[in-house]
Amino acid sequence: MERTEKIKSYIQLHLNIALFSLTSLFAKLASNQLNQYGLKSKLLYLFLFLMIANCGVYAICWQQVIKKFSLSTAYANKSVYILWTQVWAVVIMHESLSVRNIIGMLVIIIGVIVVAKYE
Repeated sequence: MERTEKIKSYIQLHLNIALFSLTSLFAKLASNQLNQYGLKSKLLYLFLFLMIANCGVYAICWQQVIKKFSLSTAYANKSVYILWTQVWAVVIMHESLSVRNIIGMLVIIIGVIVVAKYE
């Protein structure tokens, strides 16, 4: 695979992982709706629907993306999911990052870089 094609494939892989991380965001939003308004909340059902639909779209996209990688590479990169969930937690849910969160994310990034380097 040529370099530009490889870069495009990695971008697709990581966008797909970012898409999957939205499932956690929808789950958190659904949980908030349930806790605040109970089963009568219309937004609860919207977020539950978005969770399921997102998983379906992700599954189809994932099958297409992993054709371009070895399974070990694809799944090693899937750990970036944690980074995306932290981004959503901070940006959308206004949560804060701890030093442990940041150290953990750095470890993940280093691991992904090592796997990508030796692919």
